[in-house]
Amino acid sequence: MTQQTTGVPSFPRQHARTQRFTLGTPRAFTVSPDDARVVFLRSRTGTDRANLLWVLDLAEGREFPAADPAELLGGAREELSAEERARRERSREGAAGVVGYAVDRAVETAAFALSGRLFRADLRTGAAAELPVPGPVVDPRPSPDGCRIGYLAGGALRVVDADGGGDRALAEPESPTVGYGAAEFIAAEEMDRTRGFWWSPDGESLLVARVDDAPVRRWWIADPARPAEPPAEVAYPAAGTPNAEVRLFLMGLDGARTEVVWDRDRHPYLARVHWSAYGPPLLLVQARDQRSQAYLTVDTGTGRTATLHTEEDPDWLDLFPGVPAWTPDGRLVRITDRPAGPDGTPGGRVLMVGDRELTTAELHVRAVLDVGAEDVLFSASQGGADRSADRPGEIRVYRAPFGPAGGDADPNGVRGADGAGRTAAAGPGDKPAGWEPISEDTAPMVESAVRGTRVLVRSYATVDGPGARHEVVRPGDGTDDRRPVPIASHAERPLIEARPRLVCAGEHRIPCAVLLPRDHRPADGPLPVLMDPYGGPHGQRVVAAHNAHLTSQWFADQGFAVIVADGRGTPGRSPAWEKAIRDDFAGVTLEDQVAALHALAADHPLDLDRVAIRGWSYGGYLAGLAVLRRPDVFHAGIVGAPVTDFRLYDTHYTERYLGHPDEQPAVYAANSLVTDEGLVEAAGPARPMMIVHGLADDNVVVAHSLRLSSALLAAGRPHEVLPLTGVTHMTPQEQVAENLLLLQVDFLKRALGLPRHEA
Repeated sequence: MTQQTTGVPSFPRQHARTQRFTLGTPRAFTVSPDDARVVFLRSRTGTDRANLLWVLDLAEGREFPAADPAELLGGAREELSAEERARRERSREGAAGVVGYAVDRAVETAAFALSGRLFRADLRTGAAAELPVPGPVVDPRPSPDGCRIGYLAGGALRVVDADGGGDRALAEPESPTVGYGAAEFIAAEEMDRTRGFWWSPDGESLLVARVDDAPVRRWWIADPARPAEPPAEVAYPAAGTPNAEVRLFLMGLDGARTEVVWDRDRHPYLARVHWSAYGPPLLLVQARDQRSQAYLTVDTGTGRTATLHTEEDPDWLDLFPGVPAWTPDGRLVRITDRPAGPDGTPGGRVLMVGDRELTTAELHVRAVLDVGAEDVLFSASQGGADRSADRPGEIRVYRAPFGPAGGDADPNGVRGADGAGRTAAAGPGDKPAGWEPISEDTAPMVESAVRGTRVLVRSYATVDGPGARHEVVRPGDGTDDRRPVPIASHAERPLIEARPRLVCAGEHRIPCAVLLPRDHRPADGPLPVLMDPYGGPHGQRVVAAHNAHLTSQWFADQGFAVIVADGRGTPGRSPAWEKAIRDDFAGVTLEDQVAALHALAADHPLDLDRVAIRGWSYGGYLAGLAVLRRPDVFHAGIVGAPVTDFRLYDTHYTERYLGHPDEQPAVYAANSLVTDEGLVEAAGPARPMMIVHGLADDNVVVAHSLRLSSALLAAGRPHEVLPLTGVTHMTPQEQVAENLLLLQVDFLKRALGLPRHEA
């Protein structure tokens, strides 16, 4: 792995300039089906934001750029449309240049947008050219045969021939509130569905989402630092309010248009769309309360749908990357939560092909990475509360053969609405199809993979060294050299070394990372404590990867014992662990932070009379909870971009965990930091609090922090507010990211009465 150091003066500066050491790292891999090429994105250095599109020719063993933004733009500055800025905010994309691309079936043609213009690259030769089309262009995607490119511009879905001719609109918005082919806010922010159009396998038609956000209430986000600028209008579906209307259409290149029909009153959320050569179009639609969902097939002649499988859950049903999908022989691939059996057999999150369980509760399946001719490639953690505690923070990649279809009771897994059923081929606790890890490495790690037909790109990180390694694995026949081919990273080497100790604490065996100052000696005595959690859904922070703990290590080096605790509600453990927070964010997640702290104090040098907590987003909410509701434990808090009132957060996320606010107002009040009248359940001494929020945040709007500050002021509780002008939820600006770390350390030392010196 190639790494560089440019001599930046401090870790905060380096951390900011490198965008948390992500710049220069290869990512977004694609392997051609003939296993001849690996395509990926990477910038030239660890401080260069502009990604190039690269090709690794495996036959010749050489890399070459297929698209260089500097050349394609002629040195001009990149300009982003409002639509592209919003798309990048939803995907948390902070880089520049080529930040995304799409390819044809053969991985010979790539399409991408650059500065709102459409480009096509030949991945065999490395030649790239602009196609003159109306813009600004968003989300271009070649047809499977590479003959055409679909793209979005001005709310319309357009198609252009690959040679630049024949540009035309397939669907144009009927009103300013309508758009075709884009994912609505909720899908992109919460469902991990970033697309809104899908090509047919033959390239002659498309499935296209039509989004009308007229029902969605309008919010206004102003920039107080620029009073002459009008506020931005945002369609924000807050909990309990209307969502956008999403419909789906089959559109032919000949102008034919057929609406896809399903019971949108019962299942309004279009969560997933899959269209491959192995079966009809496949939809996953969800109820608004996310306690029921249906897998539907689409008749491409009539637009009618048929129910393939339904699922229900008393808490909620999660969505997973890579599913649903078809196997080549037409079986449904999905991930599902299996309840514990009446005989005491453990439940778990398992991988299904048709009616066959390919995994057991021994693994906690997280995503499907590829469906091959004979097996499924997937990522998983060790499942169950006990097993995952043996190797906290580990995520590995496995393959599971799925066998012939003849053994399935029902090849498509059409079972009852409760999803019940067991494979006759294997009982709980067995390995039904002999799943196995893709690597023999035994070190704890975080691993991912992308596959062609047989060639696989493996990426992995460990706690023992910085960054991640990326290598091409080519199966050999025993007669030739098939050692892995490394793909170089240009990411900078951090100026500090993280030394996390990954442990499990307390009755619930809460996964924790404990970091002490690198120069700490046992004789130095107990240290002031900084809890550094995210602590909520979708946010696993205790992972077996070095760079994930760099910021926590830097805080530790300022004189703290830093604890990162992933309590109940965080992912990667078991369905029961994640769903323990139903209706109770405030009680469960805060309780687990306290439990982890007290359990670790038994064998770590923790000064429990000086405990602070910091966090961002859900972590900011958790920090606010801590200092307001448990001032007996927490003596200071940094509350970053917090959700203080869940009535102001979006529908799909909030209603999944807390229900509908009109139906459960008491639940919302119990989980809030503020009411319309003031603070909720704040008792005991007032603890120092720094509230930080970006004024341009359109995800967790600054109203959350302003309401908290107002309630604190009304209650006579001193606090500090740090408004970040022009900053969104990502805080991508270098100076902001750097100085925010320094200001937090200064606040913590003041609040806890510690000596202050240059960090």
